Amino acid sequence: MSEGAHLRQTEAGQPDASHKAILYLEDLNVSFDGFKAINNLTLYIDSGELRCIIGPNGAGKTTMMDIITGKTRPNSGQAWFGQTVDLLKLSEPEIANAGIGRKFQKPTVFESHSVAENLELAMHGNKSVWYSLRARLSGEQHALIDETLHTIGLTDHYHQQAGALSHGQKQWLEIGMLLVQKPYLLLVDEPVAGMTHQEMERTAELLTSLAGKHSVVVVEHDMDFVRSIANKVTVLHQGSVLAEGTMDEVQNDQRVIEVYLGE
Repeated sequence: MSEGAHLRQTEAGQPDASHKAILYLEDLNVSFDGFKAINNLTLYIDSGELRCIIGPNGAGKTTMMDIITGKTRPNSGQAWFGQTVDLLKLSEPEIANAGIGRKFQKPTVFESHSVAENLELAMHGNKSVWYSLRARLSGEQHALIDETLHTIGLTDHYHQQAGALSHGQKQWLEIGMLLVQKPYLLLVDEPVAGMTHQEMERTAELLTSLAGKHSVVVVEHDMDFVRSIANKVTVLHQGSVLAEGTMDEVQNDQRVIEVYLGE
């Protein structure tokens, strides 16, 4: 199938999750200078699921997200978004347009612009800041900004400069900047690093509230936080899935204790 045909499929709307899963990673392998970062990785994420991915440094968590978003190409294997979208045939911008949003660990907001303007800029995607802030918003776009501000808990900060927000608030704003792009799948990398306990609790509520409407994959090191949000946890080790299940099942798995939790 041509790349254009793939794009037409993704632009047509929601990925086909009729077989329950929205993301299929099968037999993926990635090597960097002889080091096997991903080793026969197979992973499925269900539509509307909130999944936590844990594992020691070097387990392949970041490389896995790089494959999903098109930043890294695997040496072999398959990556599908729903039944019909072959992620390995799409570029990074095409994958984002297909409905996969990624939030990196360090927040990257437009600090000199207001909270609402940050959402406006994200909504316009790759267009220039000058264009984005002068384009007239439709009633529907205004409503989406208001709804997103409510979701991320920043309604009272509408006009505030993003640079004046706390670290946790910047993280929520960046999640909001993904939400206005209406992703079906959200990839969130270490969202609570550096947060206060109160901010962590609010982040847990936020991510839990997004599941169902979105599929959410959270990579996190903080075990207490993972326990507070996870129904299902996947443990990566040396580039492949070591264990999968509830937090209790994973924490009591002897292999996991040896390679990760006992560190």
